[in-house]
Amino acid sequence: MKKLNNAVDRFAYNHPRFGIPNLMKFIVVGNLIVFLLLRLSNYSAISFLAFVPGAVLHGEIWRLVTFVFVPDSTYLFTLAISLYFYFWIGSMLEREWGTPKFTLYYLSGMVLTILTGFIVYLSGGNVSIWGANYINLSMFFAFAVLYPDMQVLLFFIIPVKVKWMAWMDAALFAVDILGSAFRLDLIGALLPVVALLNFFVFFWTEISDAVARHRGYAAHRNSHRTIQFKNAAKQQAKKAKEQGYHHKCCVCGRTDTDYPNLQFRYCSRCVGYHCFCEDHIFNHEHFTS
Repeated sequence: MKKLNNAVDRFAYNHPRFGIPNLMKFIVVGNLIVFLLLRLSNYSAISFLAFVPGAVLHGEIWRLVTFVFVPDSTYLFTLAISLYFYFWIGSMLEREWGTPKFTLYYLSGMVLTILTGFIVYLSGGNVSIWGANYINLSMFFAFAVLYPDMQVLLFFIIPVKVKWMAWMDAALFAVDILGSAFRLDLIGALLPVVALLNFFVFFWTEISDAVARHRGYAAHRNSHRTIQFKNAAKQQAKKAKEQGYHHKCCVCGRTDTDYPNLQFRYCSRCVGYHCFCEDHIFNHEHFTS
């Protein structure tokens, strides 16, 4: 996966003129045009746009592209909101990545969708794909990784951070996958999976680095070499109440009660919580058990 991620970055760097500038603008305009055709007729009038593997094998190769222009809603209000959102996210990603990488992201989502359709079709399944809903939704995961703390207005009213909306998006994917699997709808279950696969290919480095940082942080916190200062403070407060002092050097035995101007420190290399005065913090034998 990491090799694919590196290959994507190298391709985008070596081919700066690759891609379609303002790609999402063309996709949004195409969706609006098809929506108007749909309002003037019905779905049968635009059936020639859907991706149907059998029809493609009979020469209708335009279906490999036109299915992304089929809108995912028949209601103008919801369609306008979703298209505006997709356009905004796509434009932000294109500015962040550049035209080559963003175009590659969208095209690879289309290619994975098409390959999945052909695999299911050749396996005997019935395949008819209308729209690029999961490809568009997967863009939001990319946007959330790049701008996790940006706030957007949910329903134009409620301010919500993008990272929390990404979790809502993930829940939607999970519901669709489980629902399609329960109905034995193979293509319906696989389409969100391949959209997620496309996301992981492009963000594998960021995801693996984040996991490594989290593991390293957890290992550091649980290491015997790491002083847990809250626990140490509680132990010292208990000792101070019982013994009449807060700090006592483990080498010379001097305490902060007897020597109030003396500084005391804890050694991070010793096992446990061991205190030393300023004269012995760097000059003592470390505790190993």
